[in-house]
Amino acid sequence: MNQAARELRTVPGVSNVSAHLGRAITGDQVVGINASQLWLTIDPKANYEATVAAVERVVDGYPGLSGNVQTYLRDRMREVLTGADDAIVVRLYGPERAMLQRTAEDVKQALSKINGIAALKVEGQAEEAQIEVRVDLAAAERYGLKPGDIRRQVATVFAGLQVGTLFEQQKVFEVVVWGAPEVRSSLTSLHELLLETPKGKPVRLREVAELRIAPTPTVIHHEALSPRVDVVANVRGRDLGSVTREVEHRLKSVKFPLEYRAELLGEYAERQAAQKRMLSFAIAAAVGIVLLLQAAFGSWRLAALVVLTLPMALVGGVLAAFAGGGISLGSLVGFLALLGIAARNGILLVNRYQEIQEHEGEAFGARLVERGTRERLAPILMTAATTAVALLPVVFLGDIAGLEIVRPMALVILGGLVTSTWLTLVVLPALYLRFGAMGRRVTVAETVPAAVSPLRA
Repeated sequence: MNQAARELRTVPGVSNVSAHLGRAITGDQVVGINASQLWLTIDPKANYEATVAAVERVVDGYPGLSGNVQTYLRDRMREVLTGADDAIVVRLYGPERAMLQRTAEDVKQALSKINGIAALKVEGQAEEAQIEVRVDLAAAERYGLKPGDIRRQVATVFAGLQVGTLFEQQKVFEVVVWGAPEVRSSLTSLHELLLETPKGKPVRLREVAELRIAPTPTVIHHEALSPRVDVVANVRGRDLGSVTREVEHRLKSVKFPLEYRAELLGEYAERQAAQKRMLSFAIAAAVGIVLLLQAAFGSWRLAALVVLTLPMALVGGVLAAFAGGGISLGSLVGFLALLGIAARNGILLVNRYQEIQEHEGEAFGARLVERGTRERLAPILMTAATTAVALLPVVFLGDIAGLEIVRPMALVILGGLVTSTWLTLVVLPALYLRFGAMGRRVTVAETVPAAVSPLRA
């Protein structure tokens, strides 16, 4: 880690590097004790994209280092949305760890041919040397021993067994029994370890079990009672949605052994689930909006007219979102803001038509619509212009750290302002002229009959 940090400090554009190693007892991150993070600050005057690419090349140059280069904000977003740091996560499930690793390599090989896949790797699994005790069941049965009895006695020698507690004033000490150092430090000495048997005759460990040093994973990940391994990747040069769909297609070509399966997770999968939830909420919100508009206009027809034209205002935002890399959390926020702007402009415009007709005596027709549109022209254009001026700097700054949410939102709003303004000033007046006569409110003068003059003799 120190060597990687020193090399990163020499990268042009990197102003400083700091490291976070291990896991604190009261830390807020669920990571292994061998996990670490390198924090880099990029010089504002440096070329951001070139500097990030250089950092990734340095990280990829360390074979034992399983790294992921991203900004802090994007890391927090992905961790909250998916529980993982990567854009694409293929999670494999299966009963045997060795077969699971081989299947993960097959999946990695299949995904490596996809254009746009970057930093593709199988989730690293740290291993350490451990003594493996393989019990000879037939020999153990002759001495009346069970495999669990043998393993417990061997574990007592190495790990120890608490047999009591010693109290000294305000201090508490655990009393632990374990093997002598010369026994624990030698595999040969461990072979000669005497085991107690139910028959009362001790037996050497080598007579009932085979000992060997084998690599063993320090952590075995489980989910839904099944071991799992992740194949993770990031996306570069393409939108996340198209790459994920190609990943799904490639997974269908991989032959999985019996009892082994794959599940596609990551940012895109969580986004799809969030969009389904958002769709249900949007339907409920649309019903509420229709009711509020009906109460404001006094007409179901006008309420439906305004609501049905709102999706047209999103066309520019959708085009801008895909031009900027696809749908993201920031773009969804931009769509909500855009809907609010379009709804506000539409409501104020229709309300102005009604005021002119009801309170100023203007007859329904093209003259009324032209007058109302002309009076609302300046406020609508000023709203669009001031909003665009405020968001343009964010767009021109580019995809840099700190703007992961704001920039996609700004792109959507800027693109949507064009279509929503055109909709409000051109489409909505034409539709009101066509359908507004049947949906206008009836004034009091039209509902109360004129007083009858008394007859004169």
